[in-house]
Amino acid sequence: MTTIEKATIKDAELLSIIGRQTFIESHGKSAARKDILNYVESKFTKVIFGTELKDKNNVFHLLNYNQKPIGYSKIIYNVPQDNIQFKNVTKLERLYILEEFHHLKLGLELFNFNIELSKNHNQAGMWLFTWIENYKAINFYKKAGFTIIGSYDFKISDTHSNPNHQMLLVY
Repeated sequence: MTTIEKATIKDAELLSIIGRQTFIESHGKSAARKDILNYVESKFTKVIFGTELKDKNNVFHLLNYNQKPIGYSKIIYNVPQDNIQFKNVTKLERLYILEEFHHLKLGLELFNFNIELSKNHNQAGMWLFTWIENYKAINFYKKAGFTIIGSYDFKISDTHSNPNHQMLLVY
């Protein structure tokens, strides 16, 4: 059985643990191991998640399977981009599920939950960045109706950036 619950400040440490693991699982081969480890150790901390959770613009949700937290999402409403013509658009900043649970297709449940939240907040669409070699994620988003509208270099370290697609779904 799955449940989705809004994350609170008390979930900062849990989010940092899931965030580190899922980032390594999905992006671990995108750069040198040292760069990836330095990135997750600096960006996926309890303190950083605590700060993000205190920001009312960030909307985090935890996905639980059989009462075990297995993933999370982060969306932000009204985040316009230069190449998107409307302002009321949601940024899907993170949608991560632990790899051992991918076969259950629970990411789709969390994704659809976020789409409904976005629509209920009068958003005209949703956009995101995804690493161009994360074929699983790209296919997932394309099946959901997203199109590639641009690119972005995601900085992992001072010496390495990953090329990303910018993708958009219009409701």
